[in-house]
Amino acid sequence: MAPVKNGRHLFNEIPVGYPIPGKTTVYDDSQTIDLDTVQLNGGILIKALAFSIDPYMRGMMRPATVKSYVPAYTIGKPLGNSGVGVVLRSENSSFKPGDHVYAYFPFQEYIVQTDVANVRVLENKENLPWSTYVGAAGMPGQTAYIGWKVFSKAKKGETVFVTTGAGPVGSIVAQLAKHDGLKVIASAGSDEKVEFMKKIGVDVAFNYKTTDTVKVLEEHGPIDIYWDNVGGATLEAALDAASNFARFIECGMISQYNETSPYGVKNLWNIITKRLSVNGFLVLDHMAPESTKDFYDTVPAMIAKGDIVFLEDKKYGLEKVGEAILDVQSGKNHGKSVIVVAEE
Repeated sequence: MAPVKNGRHLFNEIPVGYPIPGKTTVYDDSQTIDLDTVQLNGGILIKALAFSIDPYMRGMMRPATVKSYVPAYTIGKPLGNSGVGVVLRSENSSFKPGDHVYAYFPFQEYIVQTDVANVRVLENKENLPWSTYVGAAGMPGQTAYIGWKVFSKAKKGETVFVTTGAGPVGSIVAQLAKHDGLKVIASAGSDEKVEFMKKIGVDVAFNYKTTDTVKVLEEHGPIDIYWDNVGGATLEAALDAASNFARFIECGMISQYNETSPYGVKNLWNIITKRLSVNGFLVLDHMAPESTKDFYDTVPAMIAKGDIVFLEDKKYGLEKVGEAILDVQSGKNHGKSVIVVAEE
């Protein structure tokens, strides 16, 4: 077979503020690959089907000298994130052509993966769309499910406040809380997202851009659990509205990711006076086989049955990666942001 184009989406420069499509990241189609003869060196050749676009990717757009919990992207190299693909060729006995696999992959159409330690073969007994496995049945779903099980200590009748309640993590947290018998307060940044939150059972759904978060929590709190995806002034409001011994699950702070001057939370004394439990949470710390087995045994089936409902914001082609990243950072996406590279 003649070589074919192997499009990639590259990290081009470190942004100040919001990443700019075509400047911070750029699409490149200069590379080719011969699918029949490319050396696999004991690995597998994968055709990419879908990639996830997540808020944390902004934190990887930094100088390599700045340390964090994940490595920085390398200028001139492809971006990367969780993805789903199909195996075309294999030199590893654990994988065969036709297997669908999930792992952290570089953003390119075809991938030679020699390190297969963290590559998972997806069974998909429920016959879900493959894009679901980078969203509700992938890392965002794992974040919601595992974080809720490990840290919420939820009791029926309690009240939880979930930020980004229409997003891929927040919406699943809200639904898990409803399944556990909790009252759910949730915020989002548009009236359309508020309507979605109401459809999934949120008891008090509001647009934080047009409604005062402090007043909502004063009326409908106090809160026993706070799932934080935004930080900043919303975290401050939650600290004031917390009941004694409330649990705070600090999963993200997207309101701060593109700021040059971080918001200074002024009421941290509530942590002491209310005896709060504050847990910083990264799903990467909870990826042991027993945790992921429980997730894959449970959540895809819940999705198939309609017990977990989700939205997808699909964009088609690696050319759209920069636009999708900006949408996620600015809150313009409606549901889980997914780049569909190929249908099969």
